[in-house]
Amino acid sequence: MGDHSVAPDHGQEEFSEHGVQRRLGGTSLHVLTGVALAFSTYQLIVAAFHPLSSLITRSLHVGFLLALTFILFPAFRHGARLSRVSPGDWLLAAGCFVLSTYHWVYEADLIQRSGDPSFADLAVGTALVVFVFEASRRILGLALPIVCGLFLLYGLFGQYLPSAIAHRGYGFDQLINQLALGTEGIFGIPTLVSATYIFLFILFGAFLEHAGMIRLFNSIALGFVGHSQGGPAKVAVVSSGLMGTISGSGVANVLTTGQFTIPLMKRFGYSGVFAGAVEATSSMGGQIMPPVMGAVAFIMAENLNLPYAEIVKAAAIPAILYYLTAFWMVHLEAGKKGLTGLPKDECPNPWRAMRDDWHLVLPLAVLVWMLFNGFTPMFAGMTGLALTAVLILGAAVAARVSASAFRYVFWLALGLAAAVLVRQMEQWGIVPLLLLIGALVGLSFVLKGGRRTLHTMKMGLVDGARQALPVGVACAVVGVIIGVLTLTGAASTFAGFILSVGEASVFLSLLLTMLVCLVLGMGIPTIPNYIITSSIAAPALFKLGVPLIVSHMFVFYFGIMADLTPPVALAAFAAASISKESPMKTGLKAVQIAIAGFVVPFMAIYDNALMLQGDPTWLAVAYIVGKAVVAIVLWGAAAIGHLRAPLNVAERLFAAAAAFMLVAAIPLTDEIGFAMSAAFALWHGLRTRRAAPA
Repeated sequence: MGDHSVAPDHGQEEFSEHGVQRRLGGTSLHVLTGVALAFSTYQLIVAAFHPLSSLITRSLHVGFLLALTFILFPAFRHGARLSRVSPGDWLLAAGCFVLSTYHWVYEADLIQRSGDPSFADLAVGTALVVFVFEASRRILGLALPIVCGLFLLYGLFGQYLPSAIAHRGYGFDQLINQLALGTEGIFGIPTLVSATYIFLFILFGAFLEHAGMIRLFNSIALGFVGHSQGGPAKVAVVSSGLMGTISGSGVANVLTTGQFTIPLMKRFGYSGVFAGAVEATSSMGGQIMPPVMGAVAFIMAENLNLPYAEIVKAAAIPAILYYLTAFWMVHLEAGKKGLTGLPKDECPNPWRAMRDDWHLVLPLAVLVWMLFNGFTPMFAGMTGLALTAVLILGAAVAARVSASAFRYVFWLALGLAAAVLVRQMEQWGIVPLLLLIGALVGLSFVLKGGRRTLHTMKMGLVDGARQALPVGVACAVVGVIIGVLTLTGAASTFAGFILSVGEASVFLSLLLTMLVCLVLGMGIPTIPNYIITSSIAAPALFKLGVPLIVSHMFVFYFGIMADLTPPVALAAFAAASISKESPMKTGLKAVQIAIAGFVVPFMAIYDNALMLQGDPTWLAVAYIVGKAVVAIVLWGAAAIGHLRAPLNVAERLFAAAAAFMLVAAIPLTDEIGFAMSAAFALWHGLRTRRAAPA
């Protein structure tokens, strides 16, 4: 059973952001693996066949999340024996899963007595709420449970507060009924999305990693930009951006690609602080990079009742601008310090890498095609996941049969995928691919080396379940806030405050909303941060005239920026753990590199064409994008202090002022900004030409 030893190590560092994870062996590891496999299998059955009602699907999902959390995470970080699970945690894990079946067993009774819960209903509901809080404390730290706990206290005692923020008062039974017995609290929309779309896409990313996608991304990045000026840092930007298309976690992205890119940057002359900041910035950008977008895209689509493609359309240009900023910053830093790229002969041939591993892109391409052609995210995710499984198994079987066998397997899989994707045959669903997977699994059992491939598949399922824990638990506990806001109507109170500020200045309302997102983000992951702020602030921005999808994107982006902004910058801390530098300095440098993440959302508010909203003309889109690019070029030059040559203080101040004029949405600022940009380019060009040696 030596193969199992890899299980506890995979992703161990990733989970260090969420608490200390146990390193299990022996029987405990077998139980953990069994529960994780059962969780992934349950989610795949739900996705493929929809056998249960919505509430039961959510409750069992939460039951698995709690069981795995109590097995993997000890109650306290210090003094815990990480090699074993305490008897109390075994009991908690089993008890939580049993409690989660209550909605299944008594579904009809709960519907009949909705609003009038029995003593047993209240006991089970109270226990589930308590255990969700405890699980979130173990895996996510104290910040999120404290915020959710304050909302819970507001629901219980808010009638005693000053009249401006008080509610009419609700009984304990009403609160528990709202939070744990229906679909408004911990089993609300965030948990629904976690139990359907999010889990599938996390599993999809885990399978692609096992199939070798990280190797392909690194080879492409190294091959295309590794030899250019500042190549190692550009590799970090490109590989992290590519990784972001399949990864739902910015911190996981740091700890996956950063192990390779940060030492590479340091070896070629970048400071450890800058190397860590580049990786943190690039990795967090993965959360705004379609198609996965840190799973928030699916929650946003569900909240706004919009097609997923609309969310991606709004996110596309800002995501590109974000990575353009990071790329430009590292280019300028390399020019300032005279840093070269890798020797050409040390860089892999990107075309050869794509030729050898191009089939790995097929599931991602099919996934994106389906999402943009009206298929549900669940069906698209399941198809992409099944295709990835076909490729992993097919490649292994082909390697044992003949050199050309893989091509036959590949085209067979592609043909079946095409059959699945034809709308007229949609009633077949995912069945053809599942049958093919079953046949390949059978072949793997009898072919030499096939069991190793099956073990890889099994560990992909286990890793997917483990990686789903922080997101799923966050979605469950933040349901407490959603439930209390829905019950008491408190969101309208805060929205009214923002509206009153907005009467004086929309900009001040936006600034207030940004600060709320950044403060909440100090210790709260992006998903619950988005859910909280979109519930409270986004409706107020909508009433101030901001389109709904733009207001939701605004709070989402600043939730991401919170992971880069000191003092609690999770992505910067993760990168600093690899670069062995100060997390605070890394975070401050990351904020400088990610300046577009702070500027672009404001530009999108004042000109919705940046998010392709309001049926803009191509000319309008080209204008706002061009203006943003010029502003980014100027911001970068001012921040780094270098363009063609080092900038003096006057040039930096002038460039920053020109960039600010382009961002400000006040009459004549665009004209002034472009004039200042032209003057700056002429000034710097003439100065550097005179300074150049003859």
